[in-house]
Amino acid sequence: MTKDIKKKLQEWAATYHCADFIQNDPVQFPHRYTLKQDIEISGLLTAIMSFGNRRQILKKADELHACMGASPYQYVLSRRWEKDFPVEERRSFYRMLSYADFHFYFERLHTAYSDYDSLEDALQVYPGKPMEKLCRFLEVSSKSPQKKLNMFLRWMIRKGPEVDFGIWESFDCRELIIPLDTHVCRVARLLELTETETFSLKNAQRITAALAEVFPDDPCFGDFALFGYGVNNK
Repeated sequence: MTKDIKKKLQEWAATYHCADFIQNDPVQFPHRYTLKQDIEISGLLTAIMSFGNRRQILKKADELHACMGASPYQYVLSRRWEKDFPVEERRSFYRMLSYADFHFYFERLHTAYSDYDSLEDALQVYPGKPMEKLCRFLEVSSKSPQKKLNMFLRWMIRKGPEVDFGIWESFDCRELIIPLDTHVCRVARLLELTETETFSLKNAQRITAALAEVFPDDPCFGDFALFGYGVNNK
């Protein structure tokens, strides 16, 4: 990687890693809360919904949070979600995510918080790196790039008060994988951090490894450079 590219990445990351980033980003929802468990639940469910049109994401995430009320944690424990999101309801809540899908997510969260103080603690029983643990918890494949889950993990683990929370202190941000989307792929290919724009775990790992050359202790800080620049320079 050339010095010029490293400098660009450092400058872009500094530019887009700011409080203004939150205003039009789904991360605004967990920022409504201060309780760790509220942040975890809001963050996970918001991240799972974070695909497609940005305006629609924010609209449906707002609707979900209206259901959960002042405390997502208390909502999960109360089991009110069983009525709001019936297990047999296959109708769409947001795009291909059905009411039944959200019933599953709430059920998994209820189980976690019934046995542990936090989702962070609940994940410790699973083997592997952060993404592998979360995939096992949600019963999804850890062989795909899992953009939404990696974004959630970035929110929870990275130390960055402007955007990310850094409330999961038992995890290392050097184990994070960059959330792979069209903007990240395009800019990474433009900067020759990767040779392809393929949406694969291997490509996400390749881009993360390249960013580690610039940000060795915090590779996903480079997400702000690639995503921020990509969104603002379409």
